This record gives sequence, C-alpha cells and structure tokens, in this order.
Amino acid sequence: MFEKQRQEAGDNSQQIQAETVNYYSCIDEKRAREIIDEKVPEIIQNYSREAQELASERIEHFTNDLIPKLVRENLLEGIKNPSIQMLLVEAQKTATSTERVADYELLSELILHRINSDDDRNTRTGINRALQIVDEISDEALLGLTVAHCAFNFIPVSGKITEGLTVLSDLFERVIYDKLPTGNLWLEQLDILDALRTSQIGSLKNSRELYSTRFSGYIEVGILKDSENYQNAIKIINELNIPRDILTEHELRQDYVRLKIFNIDNLDDMLINHFDNNGQFLFRTKYTDEQKQALRDIYNFYEDDSNLKEENIDRFLELWDSYESLKALRNWWDSIPSAFNITSVGRVLAHANAQRCDSTLPALN
Repeated sequence: MFEKQRQEAGDNSQQIQAETVNYYSCIDEKRAREIIDEKVPEIIQNYSREAQELASERIEHFTNDLIPKLVRENLLEGIKNPSIQMLLVEAQKTATSTERVADYELLSELILHRINSDDDRNTRTGINRALQIVDEISDEALLGLTVAHCAFNFIPVSGKITEGLTVLSDLFERVIYDKLPTGNLWLEQLDILDALRTSQIGSLKNSRELYSTRFSGYIEVGILKDSENYQNAIKIINELNIPRDILTEHELRQDYVRLKIFNIDNLDDMLINHFDNNGQFLFRTKYTDEQKQALRDIYNFYEDDSNLKEENIDRFLELWDSYESLKALRNWWDSIPSAFNITSVGRVLAHANAQRCDSTLPALN
C-alpha cells in the first residue's frame, strides 16, 4: 500500500515528493483479512445496491471459513503470492453467486490446495478451473464425484482385514453425506464441466473385480498351516530379522496364514515398528530391499487354487457388506451406468470436498 506525502517549500526551493511504503514483513490474521477484503469493492461495484449487500455477505462467509483454515495450517504467508491473490479474487467472485454454505467451505479448501501445490502446474490448472465451477455443480454430482474419487484413491494401510475395512467404513460414513446419485444426469453434468470424461466403450469394473484386485493381499488363499511352505516362510522371516507377526492367521480361512499386507505391490509403503524390551514403541523403519524380496518370495508360497480364492472373495464381500457405508458404496458402484475417468479438475474438486467432510485426510498429491 502506498500513501502520498505532500511537502511544501519556499519559492526558490526544489520540491521533492516522496512515497512511504508500508511493508509487511509477515502476514498475521488481521493483515490476511485486510488483503482478502481489499478487492471486494472492485468485485461488487457493477452490482445493484441490493445485490452488493448480498454479495458482500457471501464473500464474508467465504472469508470467515478461509481465515481459520489458513491459521490452522500455518499458510497465512501464502497469500503474499500475487498468483494466490488473483485466485482469491476468482474465489470471491464465485462466492458472490452461490448461496450454498458448503460452497464457501469448498472454495476455501481449494485455496489451501493451491497454496500447498504452488510448484505443481498441472494441479494449479485443475484448481483454477475448479474454482470457476463450484457454483455450477449440483449437489448430487459433487457427491458422486467425491465418493468415486475416494473409492479410486483411498486404501487402508493396515494388513488386518477388519482394521482396514473399519478405516474405510469410517471414511465413507463421512463422505456419503446424502443419497448417492443414480442414472446418467450427474455424469453428464460432470462431463460438461470438465470434471470427468465418460466413455461409451467398455464399463466400470464391478465391485467384485475391483476389490479382488485392490485388496488382493486380503483375499489370496495364503499358506496352509504347518505345511512345508509354512516352515520355509518361518525360516526366511527368522533369517532376515523380519517381525514374526508379519505372518498372520487368515481371517477368511482359519487353516491358513497370510502376510499381513493388503497388496503385495505396496511393500514400499510398509514400515517396521521397533520396541524396547518392555514393549514400549521406539521408532519405525522401512523394509530393506532384501526383506521386501523375502516377502515376495513368501508370497509366492501361496496356494494357487481358484476355487478357494473365489470362496475367499465371497467371504470378503460378505464382511464388506457388514459395514453399512461400504455396502452402500458397493451397491452404488455396481449401478453406475458407464465408465469414466476423473480429470485433474474433478480430482482437486473431489479431494477438496472430501477434506471438507474429513479434515484428517492427507493433502492432495
């Protein structure tokens, strides 16, 4: 902000007009609100007097939702960035045209995403477009997009079936906050808004196909207890100092054991917990390359019996359906009429809405 200073001098004196720069070295909550409010008069100037009052109220709702989130996430400094300030103006414009409280929350989540992803131009493009359509997307379409995004992207890290399903159930209890959409209209609207691309060729994998692939570590037959392969697995575990509890009783087949993993392809994400002699937790480490290869070798000991695997899938889905939110998800998924791919615009919009429902979710990658 610049303030003009006027200096007066005598007739034979040279006048020098200086400018004083108010420089803010850091952004506090008060200054953040001032920055956000500075453009409001310009945004609403072309509205009628009556509309200006309503537009100002809506922008204030958005601001009141955004500021506490910026404080909580230590992101106040982010609004120094000129590109963020330009985006704030776009968010304020969108806020003036919507009466849905959820939209103000969604706009603020998108601003947080934008600050956190300043170096990712693909994500930036998606967020810029998502801000423009928040007030256009229907409640049903936003819900469907959000639930589909979560179904595609969130998987449990626990190797125990009941723990993993409980985590998923808790998530979908939060994000399925209304009746899920049916038919084609919600898909058509999202396609028009560039949030997803529908395909007339092929169809979505049904839930049985999808889950048997994504949760293969839960569903595979495993190793028969006390068999030769079981003894070989124990030997490998002992030789490479792998925790013994990595080999666990199979919840779907009592006479078998399996590795306590949800998918063999996710070994890079697994950690080993270390404890002292009193059982107190000390620290975590990743599996070494040698240990990961050993786990793959043990995985190859699993019985390859298609009949037993189909029985396991049936039992897994029965357990899945015992959770109300997961059963609702599965029934809805199998009713979706056409295949689709979520775009970068839809991804940031859906993730922002998911975080609006569950603030514990990780940031968008």
